[in-house]
Amino acid sequence: MAASRRAVLTGLAGGVLAGCAGPKSSTDIRVPASPTPSATAPGAPATVAPSATAPATAPEVTRAEIVARYGHSAPHTWGFDAPGVTHALPATKRAIALTFDACGGPGGSGYDRALIDFLRRREIPATLFINSRWIDVNPAVFRRLAAEPLFEIANHGTRHRPLSVTGRSAYGIPGTRGAGEVYDEIAGNRARLTHLLGTPPRFFRSGTAYCDDVAARIVGDLGERFVSFSVNGDGGATFTPEQVRATVSSAQAGSIVICHMNHPEGGTARGITAAVPRLLSAGHDFVRLSDGLH
Repeated sequence: MAASRRAVLTGLAGGVLAGCAGPKSSTDIRVPASPTPSATAPGAPATVAPSATAPATAPEVTRAEIVARYGHSAPHTWGFDAPGVTHALPATKRAIALTFDACGGPGGSGYDRALIDFLRRREIPATLFINSRWIDVNPAVFRRLAAEPLFEIANHGTRHRPLSVTGRSAYGIPGTRGAGEVYDEIAGNRARLTHLLGTPPRFFRSGTAYCDDVAARIVGDLGERFVSFSVNGDGGATFTPEQVRATVSSAQAGSIVICHMNHPEGGTARGITAAVPRLLSAGHDFVRLSDGLH
């Protein structure tokens, strides 16, 4: 990893990318392995159900198959940089991807209406990584966001856990313990989003964005692309508005910026409101991940 990007990932993060915890496993859910990519926004869901099973539209990968495939695999990496994890858009792009996590649970089930309203007013597209627990608390808000072409919904996991096959923790949040729990963390929310949106999510980010290389391969086997970040825009929703403004304004062409939309009391909205016009003036534009990654 380049020194400059490492500084953004670790120094600016202030040691925080955690929204909440709650280690529970989901039941075994059959998941489509190879969804058809789509650059169009998903349609509005009719209802928000407590749980759902993905429709069988493609060859499926089961929990048992993932455990058989990876149950004895030993990881070699831990952090933000597992092989195959995406951190940036193609180098030829002058675009920047703004991504916002909605973590849910005791550490953050709020809704930053001021942030989302600003993006709407300025017609700034963004990718929203939404956790299943956040949907539980905000079903009506979720329905509206999912219906807007400006926004793209992505998978932020079922219980917001770091993705590990050995139970490693990040920022005090216990990680998944084994290939089966990795499957549960991805597949539970994947099935729910597929049911609600009518199409599987293309992108996944774990709680805290931490993963090991084995867990990252499981994400791919379940038909999603693990997307991390190159700019930690709000330090896990701990930055002041000025810190957010300075950090996000420093984003270069091709950056994937991570911020949060579940802490309206934080500095994210005001910081983004100040940073976006500066980036536009510098010649950048903004894209959803599906528009910048192919």
